[in-house]
Amino acid sequence: MKAIILTALLATSAIFATAQEAEDRKVDATTGATRQAERGERKEERKAPSRLHIGGYGEAVMTYNFYSQSFNRYKKPENYADDKNHGRFDLPHICLNIGYDFGKGWSMGSEIEFEHGGNGTAVEIEAEEAGEYEAEVEKGGEVNIEQFWINKEFWGGKFNIKAGEIIVPVGYSNARHEPNQFFTVYRPEGEATIMPNTWHQVGLSLWGRLKDWRYEAQFLSGLNSESFTAENFVHYGATSPYEFKVANNFAGAVRIDNYSVEGLRIGLSGYYGYTFRNTLRTPGTKYEDVTGALGIVALDFTLDRWNWIVRGNIDYAHFSDADEISAYNQANWTHHKYQDGNPHHYSNIGSNALAYAIEAGYNVFSQIPKMKKGNEKLIVFGRFEHYNTMASGTYASMYKYTKKYRCVAGLNYSPLKQVTIKGEYSYRFFEKPNNNGLTSDSPMYIQPYNNEPSISLGVTYTGWFL
Repeated sequence: MKAIILTALLATSAIFATAQEAEDRKVDATTGATRQAERGERKEERKAPSRLHIGGYGEAVMTYNFYSQSFNRYKKPENYADDKNHGRFDLPHICLNIGYDFGKGWSMGSEIEFEHGGNGTAVEIEAEEAGEYEAEVEKGGEVNIEQFWINKEFWGGKFNIKAGEIIVPVGYSNARHEPNQFFTVYRPEGEATIMPNTWHQVGLSLWGRLKDWRYEAQFLSGLNSESFTAENFVHYGATSPYEFKVANNFAGAVRIDNYSVEGLRIGLSGYYGYTFRNTLRTPGTKYEDVTGALGIVALDFTLDRWNWIVRGNIDYAHFSDADEISAYNQANWTHHKYQDGNPHHYSNIGSNALAYAIEAGYNVFSQIPKMKKGNEKLIVFGRFEHYNTMASGTYASMYKYTKKYRCVAGLNYSPLKQVTIKGEYSYRFFEKPNNNGLTSDSPMYIQPYNNEPSISLGVTYTGWFL
């Protein structure tokens, strides 16, 4: 009986389906359109861009370094000249972007970042603190909300107001930090060393686009000078070990980009703010006049034309009261060095920092019709950069190894627009000291630092899934 009922139901369904197909093929005499065409139009409507946007980017890297990995290798370089090589596997950044268009000019954007595949803490050997093992909390942990903002658009995008956790677009690497916007396996080394990278803070942004100009001005909390270091300048200054970011001081950032020339973008950006006392600790009346004013100015450009991509940048930063704050940090390091959980570095700091770079790449596949038609790219590139976190200051002579140069040569292969495979050879080197003819056995002889070559291979993706 069940079999008979099931057979009857199937037969009935087939009859109704056949009748529906016949009905769909009937032409409406008024419009000349079929019901099938109407269904096709409704299907196309469902394909229209959604208000929800999901995307992201990621990098997986293998590096082999042909130099010592000792934290002490710059203090007595002669002791580490013959150290064994070492390799590393890494997931520098895995990011998920989620955005939503609410309508009427209101939208939301967010970015969740997983750095180095970590879970919030990382054990590091601090060269500036006698090689101590420290469990560092970086940016509140290595799983970060790198962006979360609400934006209101006015006049077709000519003027916008954005508020929340926003990117501070000072320098090329902060404004353009996705892996398809630089050739090297890791982010550009100079800017990533002297400034926070990717630099993000809670703040308010006014931005827009007027013809060939894009502008942005931001109001932010200041950086924290207790987290500045000799080897990284203000890189760690935007981090906070607390569940909030201290805002005893405020700062401003601006950026202007021009697109007047076809294929060329030129950008100028800057930052200014006080950094001292931007912590929960009170320094005392002795430091009443100390502000730790930090000023940064950066110029960068991108030329993407004639199958060439050329990028360049120059960044200069000045930090006032460097000697007073270095003395304060050193006094606090002596007092707190045995205190568990202390999140600050308490290092000497330079008065000025500098970074500049130039890179150029040519798409070889542009000359091969089959590859060009398939939108595949093979870019052969070269890069040169120089950076110094102690460009000047009372303590600069103690940290000559912070003055670094780097040459890179490599390939970027993109089988698809969203995927890039990167390979490079990097050679980091230092200025040789002037020994005035002295031989290495002389007690006055200054030992040069060992050069630091490496090879790296990485695979990256950048794109929107929805």
